[in-house]
Amino acid sequence: MTLLLSMAAFALASSISPGPVNLVALSAAARYGLRASLRHVTGATLGFTLLLLAMGLGLHRLLNQWPMLASLIRWSGVAFLLYMAYGLARDDGRLDGGKAQLPPSLLTGAVMQWLNPKAWLAALAGMGAYAADGELDVVGQFAALYFVICYLSLACWAYAGAFLRQYLLQAWRMRLFNRGLALLLVASALYLLWP
Repeated sequence: MTLLLSMAAFALASSISPGPVNLVALSAAARYGLRASLRHVTGATLGFTLLLLAMGLGLHRLLNQWPMLASLIRWSGVAFLLYMAYGLARDDGRLDGGKAQLPPSLLTGAVMQWLNPKAWLAALAGMGAYAADGELDVVGQFAALYFVICYLSLACWAYAGAFLRQYLLQAWRMRLFNRGLALLLVASALYLLWP
């Protein structure tokens, strides 16, 4: 039971802490409402769980053999974060559907995790700490536990965004909110470039 509690604590700490996927869940719920943002939350949870399973089943060995692959993932993640930040920064802030935009999809959430360096580090560190030898039952337990905790953590961020929605009904407030989140995404991207 102690191992499961330790795994749960790790999963909670890495899932609930601020990161690009959490910020998009917050923004999506503030803009589109909780129900619409849950597609992103579900996709991000599925994407991360798949990444975690891949790490547990040996993806980390491939990254060690081909360091250029890890570098490609890092640069792709930076580019994707900057793209998301640009989208948030240029948003007009109108909630009335002035410009028909769709909320982040299930696929967007999943892809974000595969381009999210925080997700790669969490998957690598988690599997390294709890299932380094690749035991299938431990990898499966950790992934199942992480799935539930990741979903609930991201849903908390989405719920916070839905709560903030009532204060962001004016376009200028939503613009300010989105630009603040865009700056946080840019800061995340710049952090990844730091040596």
